[in-house]
Amino acid sequence: MSLPRERILETASYLIHHQGYNSTGINQIIKEAKVAKATFYQHFESKDMLCVEFLNHRHDFWFSEFSEFTLGSSGLKEKILAAFDFIIAMNRKENYRGCSFLNILSEISEEQTNIRSVIQAHKNDLRQFFQELIEEELLAIHIYMLFESSIIESQLFKSNEIVEKSKEIVKTLL
Repeated sequence: MSLPRERILETASYLIHHQGYNSTGINQIIKEAKVAKATFYQHFESKDMLCVEFLNHRHDFWFSEFSEFTLGSSGLKEKILAAFDFIIAMNRKENYRGCSFLNILSEISEEQTNIRSVIQAHKNDLRQFFQELIEEELLAIHIYMLFESSIIESQLFKSNEIVEKSKEIVKTLL
């Protein structure tokens, strides 16, 4: 059995990703991770701090998978289209659960700036990915916005149709 901190984080990651941040309570995490309440608070001072840790781990996981998925693509156009194919692959793998970062963003208050800053950092890294590939700033932002909206629309409709259409738009833009 893994260490208590790891069990808490693994359990919280699963629950938050599948149920949402506000629908996942500390008591449920404690029960399912099979730890004492004192153990939880020994490792995480609050649910918000656990969320920050979850998002940091999710960021590392997501970018690792994203990099590996797009690594085999050689040209600019192929790499960008592979990014959209990654959305399709993640949708299939995670049953159209969407973006953990945007899901949590919709659930937090203005005062939860520590969580918001992790979300902003993730999105900045993703925007940077497109800006490094595409020299023209407005085009890079345009494609980034297509990418982001494709994630949201595919989650909403549980379909990759809009992702495929976004790929067609990207082909014409490039």
